[in-house]
Amino acid sequence: MRKTMNIRFDSYDMIARFSKDIANVKGEFDLVSGKKKVDAKSFLGIFSLDLSKPLVLDAVTDEVEIFDKFSAYQI
Repeated sequence: MRKTMNIRFDSYDMIARFSKDIANVKGEFDLVSGKKKVDAKSFLGIFSLDLSKPLVLDAVTDEVEIFDKFSAYQI
């Protein structure tokens, strides 16, 4: 299943929680900011994005229930 959602990180703690939430989920996850795209499972990759603007989480996974967990970051 492919799904996209707009998310935003307001603090370092939110990024740390997101990284823990996504670490063991099976599937492909990318974060997109403008023309830049990084692996959403890459903690350092997240910090290379412009975090002052909303990001797009592009996900391909069969674990549908994980999107409930990601709704905490959704805008």
